[in-house]
Amino acid sequence: MPKEILVNVAPQEKRVAIVNEGRLEEFYIERPQDKNIVGNIYKGRIDTVVPSLNAAFVDLALERKGFLYLSDIEDTIEPVERHGHSKHLEVKKDDEVLVQVVKEPFGTKGPRISTHIGLAGRYFVLTPQNAHHGISRRIEDDAERKRLRQILEALKLPADLGFIVRTEARGKSKAQLQQDALFLIKLWHRIEKAAEKAKAPSLVYEEYDLVLRVIRDSFTEEVHRLIVDSLAEYHRTRRFIYSFLGHMVRKVEFYKESDLFAKKGVENQINRIFESKVYLKSKAYLVIEPTEGLVVIDVNSGGFKKGTDPEEAAFKVNNEAAVEAARQLRLRDLGGIIIIDFIDMEREHHRRQIFNTLNHELSKDRAKYDVLGISKFGVVEMTRERIHRSAAMLSYQECPYCQGKGKVKSPLTVSIDAWRQLEELLAGGHHKSVTMAVNPLVHQELLKDTFNFKALERKFKANIAILSNPAFHLEDIKIS
Repeated sequence: MPKEILVNVAPQEKRVAIVNEGRLEEFYIERPQDKNIVGNIYKGRIDTVVPSLNAAFVDLALERKGFLYLSDIEDTIEPVERHGHSKHLEVKKDDEVLVQVVKEPFGTKGPRISTHIGLAGRYFVLTPQNAHHGISRRIEDDAERKRLRQILEALKLPADLGFIVRTEARGKSKAQLQQDALFLIKLWHRIEKAAEKAKAPSLVYEEYDLVLRVIRDSFTEEVHRLIVDSLAEYHRTRRFIYSFLGHMVRKVEFYKESDLFAKKGVENQINRIFESKVYLKSKAYLVIEPTEGLVVIDVNSGGFKKGTDPEEAAFKVNNEAAVEAARQLRLRDLGGIIIIDFIDMEREHHRRQIFNTLNHELSKDRAKYDVLGISKFGVVEMTRERIHRSAAMLSYQECPYCQGKGKVKSPLTVSIDAWRQLEELLAGGHHKSVTMAVNPLVHQELLKDTFNFKALERKFKANIAILSNPAFHLEDIKIS
C-alpha cells in the first residue's frame, strides 16, 4: 500500500493521518476551541518588563500574555542614547512590537513569542529580520547544496530579506523555487501593510490550519493519494493545492463513504498511541511515560526468546526498539527532555550501532532534536522540540480519581481505610445504627472479616450494615 494522507472532518474536530504501507506514521488533531496559534503574527503591546528575567510580557489580545525575551527585540526597537552614554536597548510598557508565536501556551504558561519572524513556504522560509541566505542542514549532499546555492544567487532575491532553503527543495527546479519565493515576498508585503494599519493588540496574520499546514509540509511527490471525507474540505484543499502545486491536484480524492479511518485500518492504530505499552514484532515492548517536562522510554525484552547469547538478544531487541522509539516520538508528538533506556549491552560497537540506528530514524523527524549520545548503561539523553500540544493532551484529561498517579488503591487497601473510618466514627459518638456503602470489590474484602465486625458491634453497642453499590468508584466510601 503506497503512502497516503487521510483527512477526516467531523463537526468538532479535524484529524489528519499520514500512512505509509498501511502503517500510521504521523497523526494530528485540531479542534476549534484548541486552534493552533503557532505561526500567527500579532501586533502586540508590551504589558510588563521584567529585567530579572530579561523578558517582557506582551498583550496579544489573547487569554494569556505572550512571553518575549528582550534579546529578541533588538532588531525591532532601535537602541537609544541616554545622557551622552553609549546606545543601549530601551524597552518600556506600551511599546508596540510585531511578534510571531513560536510555542503554544502550555499549562499555566502563555505563548512563547519572538520578533524574529519566519514565513514558511513550500521550499523556503522567509526571514524578514535576518537578511541571510542559507540551506537546511538536513540537505547533506554537497553537490545538491552547491546546486541550490547557485539557484539562490541566480534568483536575485531582495537584499533586505532572508531566505532559508527547506529540505523539500531537494531536486526542485529554479522555476519552482522562484514561484515559492515570489509568493512569500508578496505575503510579507501584505503583512507589513496590515501591521501598519492595525491597532495593537491585534492579529495581523493567521497561520494555515492543520489540513493546509500538513499539505504544505508533507504532500510531496512520494504521496500517492490525499483522501478527504468532507466535500467542502475536498474543494478547499484542491483550491489550495492548485495555487502552487497544480500538477498534484489529480492526487486529491473525495471519499464518499463513512468511517474513512476505520476502513483504512487507521482507527485501531490511533487508539494504540495513547497506551503506555508499545509491543514490538519480537514480543519485546516499550513503556512510554510522559511527564510535564520529561519523557521516559523504557525498553523491555518481554516475551522475546533470548536464546544462548544474551548480548546478541539485547542487540536485536534494542535495534527494533530504536526504530520504534523514533516513530513513537513523531506519532505522539512528544517533546522536552527524553530519556531512552535500552537493554544493557557489553559491547561498545553494539551501543554505537544502536545510537546510529536511532539517529537515522530521528532524521525523518521535522521537529528539531538534539541527541547527546549513549552511555555504557545503554541510556540515551535527547531533547525534542515541543511546539504544539500533542494528540494525547487534546484527547485526554487528568484522571479525577487517581489525580495523575496512574494507579488506584487495591480493594484490600480501601477495605482497611473503610474499617478505620468506621471505627473512628463509632469512637467519636453514640451511634446505635451505622450503614457503610462501598464498591462491590471492597464489599467482598470486608465480608471476609465478619468476626472483627461483630466484635466492633459489641464494643460500641451498635448495628453495622455493609452495603455493596456497583455505581461507586473503587475508592468511594460512604458512611451514614
